[in-house]
Amino acid sequence: MRYSDDLVERIRTSNDIVDVIGSYVRLTKKGANYFGLCPFHSEKTGSFSVSREKQMYYCFGCHAGGSVITFIMEYENFSYPEALKLLGERVGIELPEGNESEEEKRAASLRAKILEANKAAAVYYYKKLYSEGGKTGLSYFRKRMLSDETIKSFGLGFSGKGGSEVVRYLKSKGFDDRIINEAGLSGFSEKYGMTDRFWNRVMFPIMDINNHVIGFGGRVMGDGEPKYLNSPETRVFDKSRNMYGLNVARRSKKPYRIICEGYMDVISMHQAGFTEAVASLGTAFTSGHASLISRYAKDVRLSYDSDGAGTKAALRAISICRAAGLTPRIIDLKPYKDPDEFIKNLGTEEFAERIEKAENAFFFELRMLEKEFDLNDPAGRTRFQEAMAAKLTAFEDELERNNYIASAAAKYAVDEQALKKAVAVEGAKQEGIRIRSFRGSPDIPGALKASAGEGRGDPPGEEGILRAERYLLTWISDEPEVYQAVKPYLEAGDFTAGVTEKTARLLFAQMEEGKCSPAAIVDSFEEEEEHRKVAEIFNTKLEAVESTEEKNLALTDLVVKIKEESLKRKSADQTGEGALARRISIRNTMDELKKLQIRL
Repeated sequence: MRYSDDLVERIRTSNDIVDVIGSYVRLTKKGANYFGLCPFHSEKTGSFSVSREKQMYYCFGCHAGGSVITFIMEYENFSYPEALKLLGERVGIELPEGNESEEEKRAASLRAKILEANKAAAVYYYKKLYSEGGKTGLSYFRKRMLSDETIKSFGLGFSGKGGSEVVRYLKSKGFDDRIINEAGLSGFSEKYGMTDRFWNRVMFPIMDINNHVIGFGGRVMGDGEPKYLNSPETRVFDKSRNMYGLNVARRSKKPYRIICEGYMDVISMHQAGFTEAVASLGTAFTSGHASLISRYAKDVRLSYDSDGAGTKAALRAISICRAAGLTPRIIDLKPYKDPDEFIKNLGTEEFAERIEKAENAFFFELRMLEKEFDLNDPAGRTRFQEAMAAKLTAFEDELERNNYIASAAAKYAVDEQALKKAVAVEGAKQEGIRIRSFRGSPDIPGALKASAGEGRGDPPGEEGILRAERYLLTWISDEPEVYQAVKPYLEAGDFTAGVTEKTARLLFAQMEEGKCSPAAIVDSFEEEEEHRKVAEIFNTKLEAVESTEEKNLALTDLVVKIKEESLKRKSADQTGEGALARRISIRNTMDELKKLQIRL
């Protein structure tokens, strides 16, 4: 439904974006903004920026961006009304009852039908498992020593060996082709038409935290490929924002959660009583998963396979967990490969003991790192200590960093003061690299240096104009007095048609009213891609210039460039009687621009 602008503004202004996003992502204040790991893509360095002043977020890596409402929509996979409702409830603002728009009704109905189709498919797979045609699947689960209670609890099933059993079943239940396809349950064959996506596989229903079946994982029986097949991403299934077993693990009273690699590890651990176990859904562990886990616990135990691939996955997960504010430890599974094998051979008591003795993640990293160097050779030992110092710079808190320096120095017989000095040197190197990566190119007009996150100079042609427009609009939102300086020379119609022009028009209107709310401008656009573009406009990084004279020069260059391009477009559009005279007038105006000098 449509809500009044005043109500939306009340909800948005009552939900500080730093507080809201900070409950999902670990944020660190750097200058005027807050930074963290982006929850919408995998990254090692925090390029996700949140501005309290502008009430906006923006990722310089994947370009996700918008207001607090946009964030809830993207992160929770909510519709606009659902996001407003959540934020309203958070601050005690009740949304009025009313009629939804036709588009909102259709979207809600489609989502509900997809969930119904998934539930029906899950029931079919479960019943199939215990039928004559499901013997292969049931035999597999029996060999894995799963009880009927566990099979029922997780809704495990079998997809059958036919090519379109589930499709036919769902159609018999009244689901049309579109719903079955949108749910990710079907494929298409030129020979057979609509077919099952899953066949001859044991099935693992994937549930969200509200116990809705949102997708499936299937393991093939026999030598087929791929060995594991997951549902594609749909309107209800986003594998980067859900974890297998979390619908149960979220209720665990344990102060930690155990992160595993696969479905069977989670199931075996839950059957053994370790209901705090979860796994990512056929993808590598991401910052989104870490943010999800952080809602329920601040400590994690990584229970990855003990082989080389598992070790690499654990090392990658450690940095992601740490950046999300989680404290990771590593469970030693040797002499077995995975938790399932370990529990079956050594039992639950021994596994519980391994959990309690889980290794500090930093010393696990050092133990893996030292394998790369010959510590008996002075040169190798020096390189190892330099690598150790580089890792120690990851601890931002000084007290924590010093504690780790002292422990590492004692463990590896290194002079503590020498190690502390090496850490300072490495930190300075990394800070220098970070600063250079965000510094703009001197090719940008005038003395103003800016970037939109990519650290490149001002590109030619249309993209160069768009970036000049972004620089100016960001500058105006940062320093409203800039608007008064450019107002006599520019109007919103001078900006490139589309999102940029509308953004300029809304910003200029706000300036005339003596206010500036980029978040309100974001929310005036309907499409998610438009939110990203507007967020990018207001998050162009501007490097401060030294003097007022340099500011004046930079501002003049930007205005001239934008105005000239606008006049060129107007000149090209002149047709009919008097067109030549109008073109000459435009040319004279362009000549006058060369004399322009804007003063702040």
